[in-house]
Amino acid sequence: MALQDTLQRLQLLIEAVAKDLSKVSRGNRSAAQRVRVGTILLQKVGRLFRKESLHAERRSSPKRLRRRARKQKRL
Repeated sequence: MALQDTLQRLQLLIEAVAKDLSKVSRGNRSAAQRVRVGTILLQKVGRLFRKESLHAERRSSPKRLRRRARKQKRL
């Protein structure tokens, strides 16, 4: 998955969980189950986001780009 796709998925999950949380406060048991499942999915997507964002950051870091340029000059 691309970072933008992961961000969009994360945002949709947060909105869905927030919507169900309001229903839980009124005593809706099905919504409580959806919130529990949603938090597990949030955890998984959160891990994926951290992984992809770190990868994107490392790929575009100035230090790495300078190293890559020096390496190409040698060849």
